[in-house]
Amino acid sequence: MFARTLLMAATALAAGTAAVAETPAASPLVPAPDSTLINPAAEVLALEAERHNRLTVPVLIEGIGPFAFMIDTGSQATAITHEIRTAANLAPGGSAILVGMASRREVELASVSRIDFGSNSYSNFTAPVLDRAHVGADGIIGLDALQDFRVLIDFRKQTIAVEDASSKDKRGGFEIMVRARSRLGQLLITDALVEGVRATVIIDTGAQSSLGNLALRDRIRAKRAQNVITTDVNGVDLIGELAIVRSLSIEGLALSDVPLTFADTPAFDALGLRDQPVLSIGMQHLALFDRVAIDFGRQRILFDVPADVARAMRQAKNAGIYRARY
Repeated sequence: MFARTLLMAATALAAGTAAVAETPAASPLVPAPDSTLINPAAEVLALEAERHNRLTVPVLIEGIGPFAFMIDTGSQATAITHEIRTAANLAPGGSAILVGMASRREVELASVSRIDFGSNSYSNFTAPVLDRAHVGADGIIGLDALQDFRVLIDFRKQTIAVEDASSKDKRGGFEIMVRARSRLGQLLITDALVEGVRATVIIDTGAQSSLGNLALRDRIRAKRAQNVITTDVNGVDLIGELAIVRSLSIEGLALSDVPLTFADTPAFDALGLRDQPVLSIGMQHLALFDRVAIDFGRQRILFDVPADVARAMRQAKNAGIYRARY
């Protein structure tokens, strides 16, 4: 039987590597006391210290649950773990080739009639079945279930939400709005600059660290600081090269001295970006913003920066120099 290919690029910095000490960690994401979100931090801290920096949402599967699912904008497919397949008694759904950051592996699929997350639902699909140890949650809500919605991460309130994009106004108070184009359900920012080199940017809420490909490394002639290890959803390790990138600019907002890992990964190949400079931005760097919204319905990504940075951007814009250092 032909096994279709699914892209699931989630990756996290492996605990215990030297890079953990070198790379600034994102602000811990713990739901506010009145939040309805579920945080499985106590369960996953022993697995991998970095994974607790990503929020989860409560999900019902076939009316059973709730289970803690991670929202992963780097994953093409919604996925479950073996424990959930057993608990919900899901029927087999064939197999697929799963493309992670480090590997391509054939995995089993399970047939799912319906999942519910908040007031939203996704029905009649097949989900890859993964090991919980490699996911850090009970499952993943992927791009297939998010196409009509807007994912809003609020680092000030420490929450994540899936919203109806059609009910939102044009900007909603966000300082930066970036148009994106869609490829395999993924929103790609195509006009970012890394040390003056134009690069494609992917916003990956399922990844802790940010990752660039070798084409980008070679174009900017990045000097390696040390080796780091990342682990993908298949449980396969990927050895990368950590370097400090002097500047990363998106729509006039420039990040300075950005720690970035470079590696050769099949996930970028699956998007047809092997020979083009590309990087995925994980929670490590998304946490520098106050809010980030990924609007799949309108194909745009919005960023809200801290008040002092927003003020500097407005002053620079008024002076005819739309560029703020962050």
